[in-house]
Amino acid sequence: MRDALGSVQSVLVLGGASDIALATVRALVADRTRTVVLAARDPDALAGRVEELRAAGAETVETVPFDADDLDAQEETIGGVFERHGDVDLVLVAFGVLGDQERSLEDPDFASGVLRTNFLAAAWAMLVAARRLRAQGHGALVVLSSVAGERARRSNFVYGASKAGLDAFAQGLGDELAGDGVHVMVVRPGMVRTKMTAGLDDVPFTTTPDAVAGEIVKGLRRGAHTVWAPPVLRLVMAGLRHLPRPVFRRLDV
Repeated sequence: MRDALGSVQSVLVLGGASDIALATVRALVADRTRTVVLAARDPDALAGRVEELRAAGAETVETVPFDADDLDAQEETIGGVFERHGDVDLVLVAFGVLGDQERSLEDPDFASGVLRTNFLAAAWAMLVAARRLRAQGHGALVVLSSVAGERARRSNFVYGASKAGLDAFAQGLGDELAGDGVHVMVVRPGMVRTKMTAGLDDVPFTTTPDAVAGEIVKGLRRGAHTVWAPPVLRLVMAGLRHLPRPVFRRLDV
């Protein structure tokens, strides 16, 4: 249950090794979050992060194994966290893969893997978490989408399509849960300097995990349904979304 000042007391992160997720958890701990569960493919690799969070003020920091693509195991992992910790104020769905556009064009199996992880596995996790949050009667579900899902660009349309599907799913789920005390927030970052984008050139409005985390915390505070990071991308994408298709097709994006 959130404290008297509205601060999140407990958070479960699905994709606990994500740079954006870890930055968000650090920001939440600074804002009085005391219980953190990081679910990741290799939880042992997070030992240093666990100590960092404890030193920052988190009272309980747990890591659990989590393979997003193992759909059958998601119920056990997510359900187990709720059963051990009782109420969970926030579930952050932060896993995903960028993939490789050229390989996707040549290898449909590879493309389907990107779509499966970014959309199917994430949607599955959201449904599992939503059922638990609805049962406890409160909580927030935050989903990392992307501005790439606003309008599929030829340079990364497989990734963009996966995020577009996830974004739409999250919005619909949020409407479904609105009367049950569960708040769903979609986060749409632009390019962020993370492990996933290492080696790629910066683009306009490239940002950092800490900056995205700051927008997420502010969004939770005001009960936002959608958060853009940086906020200026709301206007940029509104313009790109309405460009005539022949014009959009000629853009180097």
